[in-house]
Amino acid sequence: MLHADALRVLRAWTSPSPEQERLRDRYVAYLEQQPDALVRECRPHHLTASMLVFDESRTRVLLTLHAKSGRWFQLGGHAEPGDDTLAGAALREALEESGLAVSDLRATPTPVLLDEHPVPFCGPGEGVHHLDVVFAGVARDGAGHRVSEESLDVAWWPVDDLPNPELVAFVAAAAQSTSEPGGGSSRAAADQPSR
Repeated sequence: MLHADALRVLRAWTSPSPEQERLRDRYVAYLEQQPDALVRECRPHHLTASMLVFDESRTRVLLTLHAKSGRWFQLGGHAEPGDDTLAGAALREALEESGLAVSDLRATPTPVLLDEHPVPFCGPGEGVHHLDVVFAGVARDGAGHRVSEESLDVAWWPVDDLPNPELVAFVAAAAQSTSEPGGGSSRAAADQPSR
């Protein structure tokens, strides 16, 4: 079910740039060739889902200090057996890693961008790439967050002072998608996490 959803979502997705279109085509081709493309053990690549979570003003983004890499990233990770949709997997990961409640988060039902990156700490084997599908969300003002066991820290960062340069383009694209009229944001409860 998740594999079919990923294919449907990515085939229908309108990419914002030629580079993103090339990635979308690569993701779709990989999904068509690999029935296990969403499983962590799939090599040399597998799809992941993540979410950039903004405050209501879109001036801050909630990031996690990843325990294995020691770097700040958006909230996200691997699909799990109970996940039915990519958006649901991204939402589940965001809630697990941030401690936010479902009622505290509005999430986009469609991706905002794609990011392929090498991951040297993702299990056995070399040359593993995450084919990440990035969604966006907006947290309710005053929503509390906490550090999960997967993270060293979780903190709000100003969008104009991000800890990793590669996050700048992500944050700009995601912030725009969450503030556009009809941008597709919906209450997270509409696509509850699978577990």
